[in-house]
This record gives sequence, structure tokens and C-alpha cells, in this order.
Amino acid sequence: MRALVVYESMYGNTHAVAIDIAAGLSATHEVTLVPVTRAIPELAAAAGLLVVGAPTHLHGMSSAASRRSAAQTAGKQGSGLTMDPDADGPGVRGWLAGIGEGQGFAAAFDTRLSGIPALTGRASRGISALLKRRGYRLLAAPESFLVSKQNTLLDGETARARSWGALLGEEARSEVVHA
Repeated sequence: MRALVVYESMYGNTHAVAIDIAAGLSATHEVTLVPVTRAIPELAAAAGLLVVGAPTHLHGMSSAASRRSAAQTAGKQGSGLTMDPDADGPGVRGWLAGIGEGQGFAAAFDTRLSGIPALTGRASRGISALLKRRGYRLLAAPESFLVSKQNTLLDGETARARSWGALLGEEARSEVVHA
């Protein structure tokens, strides 16, 4: 089965998580990993499993304005932030609106500040809702990977992403076998 991991990343944390999710999936799937800026709808149509992730902005999915704000923040002297090479362009929200009806399995993830989800928000919930509206069958509850206030992934999050990817792969494989 083919798996497609699509990510939106501003400062690289969501990108790093996506790499590890793809690595975990690779034990059971042929995996394609692409930033949302290069994710053509045909890739989604060919995948039996679609995994989509994005950073949490203003308690949910990013918008054009929040992406501009993130870029401006990174551009400030002394910010210590570096923009992900594929940060420029549309976000996951717009991409999901244009991919057409899904026929396979899906899962959603985000990166967000460590803290109570009610206070930090979770982009993965909105991603999951859009995937369901597109006709995808969700394999797992939305997942969050945590970032510190210094904008670095917390210890253990990349290993957890790899494990989550492997779990998704096993679950998708099991669902196909039992179908």
C-alpha cells in the first residue's frame, strides 16, 4: 500500500516530525513525503493512506495571515528562528480543499506548544475534520507533537513520531487485510 505524508512547516519542527512519521510507516508502506507546497492532488489520489500535518497557529490550522506573521517573526533580528525551505506558499487548509474526494485511510497530526490543548489549540483537529469531509476514513485520533517555548521539539517527540507512524502503518495494513 502507498502512503503519502504531507506536511506544512514554518520553522522545521513539523517537517522533522513528518520525516519520522514517514520512517515509521516505511516498514509497511511505500512512502512519499512531500511539503504541502509540492503535494499535487494526484499523489493523494494514488495513496491508500494519507497522513497530513501542520503547525498549530492561533489555536488551529494556519491561515495566510498567520503564515505571514510567522515569516515576519523569523525575520526579526535575534529571533533565532529559521524558516523551513518549503514554508512559502499555501497551507494545509487550502490544499485539503482542492484534493477531491478521498477513498482511503487518513490520519492527522500537528505540532503545538506543550500545554493543555484547550489553551494551546490543535491544528490536527481541523485537519481531521477536513479529511473526514473529503471522505477519508480516519485510522487514529488527531495526534500532537510538542514544541518548547524556545521552538524546539521536546525530548522524545521524534521517537514518538516514528512509533506513531509505525502504528498507523500496522493499523492500515490490518484494516486492508480484514476488509
